[in-house]
Amino acid sequence: MSAVAKKSSVAKKPAAKTQKRTMSADHKAKLAQGRTESRVVSRYLEAISAGKGKRGRKRTPESISMQITKIDREISGAPAIRRLELVQKRTDLAGERERLSARVDLAGVEKDFVKVAKSYAKRTGISYGAFRSVGVPAEVLKRAGISRARS
Repeated sequence: MSAVAKKSSVAKKPAAKTQKRTMSADHKAKLAQGRTESRVVSRYLEAISAGKGKRGRKRTPESISMQITKIDREISGAPAIRRLELVQKRTDLAGERERLSARVDLAGVEKDFVKVAKSYAKRTGISYGAFRSVGVPAEVLKRAGISRARS
């Protein structure tokens, strides 16, 4: 018997059909809840960290505008490389001014955080101490129902 004949005499198995996996409605709902909670917690943490500035004199949109005006005066007579640096600095300052001008409704963000923080902490294993170490005030955690005791 030749090698070719041997191959053709072996019966081929039909390819097994793979079943399409589907998620249950409950699983989809829990994923959506997790995404929502993560978004709310992240928004709150960003808001409280934005409130903490660097050491030294506080920057205001007005002081940044004055710096931009100074750059605009200097830029026309500057050498090419300095002009490039000034354009970048102006862009950075304009972005910072925009961020400072955009006010975050901390009370609203905090209220949303208090609603979801306990569920989020339980689901992700985040402790009271971890929240405190990133700047979440103790009274906010208390209102959220997160205590120091491990549960």
